[in-house]
Amino acid sequence: MYVRMCTSLEVVTVHFRPSQTTPLIAGFGVAAAALGGKYAIQAFQTLKAAPPRLRRFYDGGFLAEMTRREASLILGVRESASADRIKAAHKRIMTANHPDAGGSSYLAAKINEAKDILTGKKSPGGSAF
Repeated sequence: MYVRMCTSLEVVTVHFRPSQTTPLIAGFGVAAAALGGKYAIQAFQTLKAAPPRLRRFYDGGFLAEMTRREASLILGVRESASADRIKAAHKRIMTANHPDAGGSSYLAAKINEAKDILTGKKSPGGSAF
């Protein structure tokens, strides 16, 4: 390291060799990674401890016999939703999950079954699968 002394009006010039700056940069990188990891762990623990209603996705698979509650969860509407709202939700979800667009035929069947149950075309109970 080279330091040139100065008077009150001169500029101080400090030269570092690359061998002196490499450990400093590595130290900052390790500190940043540790701090980021700490916040990621805290965020995960907060999300895990959140009540189930605050979670974005439903934890669990399909029931053996679809109920009105499960059908409303699949379509993302209330059990008492209007037919227009049910049809709009069905169209939106089927656009993303249609088998012709690379979606699963099993999920498409479940989405159709959910629409049929909520619109009253099919009674809650048996499943196609």
